[in-house]
Amino acid sequence: MTRIIAVANQKGGVGKTTTTVNLAAALEALNERVLLVDLDPQGNATMGSGIDKGALAASSYHWLVSEQDFARVVQTSPAHFDVMPSNIDLTAAEVSLLQHQQREFVMRELLAKVVSKYDYVLVDCPPSLNILTVNALVAANSVLIPMQCEYYALEGLSALLDTVDGIREQANPHLKIEGLLRTMYDPRNGLTRDVSRQLIHYFGNQVFRTVVPRNVRLAEAPSHGVPILLYDKASRGSLAYQALAAEVRKRNAEESQEPTNNNL
Repeated sequence: MTRIIAVANQKGGVGKTTTTVNLAAALEALNERVLLVDLDPQGNATMGSGIDKGALAASSYHWLVSEQDFARVVQTSPAHFDVMPSNIDLTAAEVSLLQHQQREFVMRELLAKVVSKYDYVLVDCPPSLNILTVNALVAANSVLIPMQCEYYALEGLSALLDTVDGIREQANPHLKIEGLLRTMYDPRNGLTRDVSRQLIHYFGNQVFRTVVPRNVRLAEAPSHGVPILLYDKASRGSLAYQALAAEVRKRNAEESQEPTNNNL
């Protein structure tokens, strides 16, 4: 069964897009069929996947608003996962979707037509709570939350969890937390260690065991238009995302077995 994961955090600069792109590449390397949906008008996930956002004939805007055929818009990245690309045109989608009667459900309905082609759909959400983010959360099975281990990140996390609760109550009762991912992790920093301990204390197994370290090669990869797996497969950043992909896949497998076990 396809797993739709919204990668979201209302706080920018926490590694959200980096996580979406590199998790997509790492899952694809495990022979999973992956679609990355770029819902951020900045188009950074599109560029980081190796697709030129400035040369798009059609983008996620045309798919969401004009309901242009999925196959005409989707592209394949050099890392072999599919990308629903984005550019600045997507900013106009916010206005158009607000005029739609079932505006929160547009993406869910469109994905339902193509989701069977994939094992994983990863949605890179914009760093704000707008109608695009709401569409992603309504369509998703779960939310993956990248975050830095710093004081202000905890405030942002609280706001995002409130949003998730609201989506559960109003539109998607089965929405789960996929996990909290500690990014730009530096164990030499005392505050980083303290916040990390707090996260594990309050959220337990919802915190991924994998941590993504601060890594120069990981930071360089987007400027070359490729995921870290293609830029430097042996780097610490690449190894972290390969470990994350394995952890996500293991969690998904365990969850899919739960109903069977409950019926025994």
